[in-house]
Amino acid sequence: MVKAASTFGRTGSHDFILLRASAIIMALYTIFMVSFLVSADAITYATWTNLFAHLGMKIFTMLALTAVLIHGWIGIFQVLTDYVKHTGLRAFLQYAVCVALIVYWLAGLLVVWPVEGV
Repeated sequence: MVKAASTFGRTGSHDFILLRASAIIMALYTIFMVSFLVSADAITYATWTNLFAHLGMKIFTMLALTAVLIHGWIGIFQVLTDYVKHTGLRAFLQYAVCVALIVYWLAGLLVVWPVEGV
């Protein structure tokens, strides 16, 4: 049995469950946002700001961003493990993607959390 050092003790079953859970969260967030956009009379700055001013929406958005981070990390890990055979290159690409995903999550936090209603 091959034990990859970069798996951090994860198993295929663990990844499967994380992928499905993150996909459900992303689907729920997408359904909510599409239904909001369709049902709103006019999307103005005030409407958009008031939506994201609610604590529940901030938490839901950060949960969705976390789900994107998890989904993206597991997906890119699988792709790089399958197709990039050079260990150094694969490690560098995994590091770069990991840093990018964390930066995206932090940017989302800095954009969404300070929003206050109009």
